[in-house]
Amino acid sequence: MSRKRIVVLGVGFGGLEFCKNLDTTNYDVVVIDKRNHHLFQPLLYQVATACLSGPEIAQPIRSILHHIPNLTVYLDEVTDINLADKKIFCRQREFAYDYLVIGMGAKTSYFGNDAWEKFAPGLKTLDDAVTIRQQVLMNFEEAENTMDTELRKKLMTIVVIGGGPTGVEMAGAFAELSRHALPKDFDHIDSRDTKIILIEAAPRIFMHLPEDLSACARKQLEGLGVTVRTNEKVLAIREGEVQLEKETIQAGTIFWSAGVAANGITKKLGVKIDRGG
Repeated sequence: MSRKRIVVLGVGFGGLEFCKNLDTTNYDVVVIDKRNHHLFQPLLYQVATACLSGPEIAQPIRSILHHIPNLTVYLDEVTDINLADKKIFCRQREFAYDYLVIGMGAKTSYFGNDAWEKFAPGLKTLDDAVTIRQQVLMNFEEAENTMDTELRKKLMTIVVIGGGPTGVEMAGAFAELSRHALPKDFDHIDSRDTKIILIEAAPRIFMHLPEDLSACARKQLEGLGVTVRTNEKVLAIREGEVQLEKETIQAGTIFWSAGVAANGITKKLGVKIDRGG
């Protein structure tokens, strides 16, 4: 019998665990990812808030999987999938397969308002985390140097949109950064004056959890100095400002964590998909 080929798309938690637990004795396994590292996404928020460095939560894919026999790793980006012919098309080459595993993860969703991404980045990659961290820290530097009180107030305002796990973690970490890590670092500003606002369109944060846990989380955030605003819908995001139904907030840092969708490749499969892809 000829050996069957299994193609695994994505080395996130799903793809990685599949490879680690598969007996590859009778298979050739091809692993494809557009990045050369596996990322521990749950700790990305700590990189974004300067608590950890990038290499602490990323490890080379090849070093993780090198001990698995009959497995080959390719650094490439999938552009199309033909289920009928059992072929994968990438930017550099194409692959035939007998079995296909799709573990390409999710991307940030702006619910059709993709223009907002420029002004309110999400958090899915190391690059995202480094961008957010640099923006926050440079805003403190600019606030330290400016004599304009209104500009200083804006620079020291952080808006987090979305009251799910990522938004709550980010808001809490920003509060700890400004209240505990930075106060002694500046001469002309007090980082403890930073205003952190968490905005959620639903009636409460952590809507996927029981109400008592949601209330407990809100109480803890407010204890850290975070302003939690529920039942607030974002109408527009522009450079340095968030427009709500009754107010426009000026902010030096705007972070989006209000939604995710499946990788766009799912739209090319020719199968039924839900609203999130």
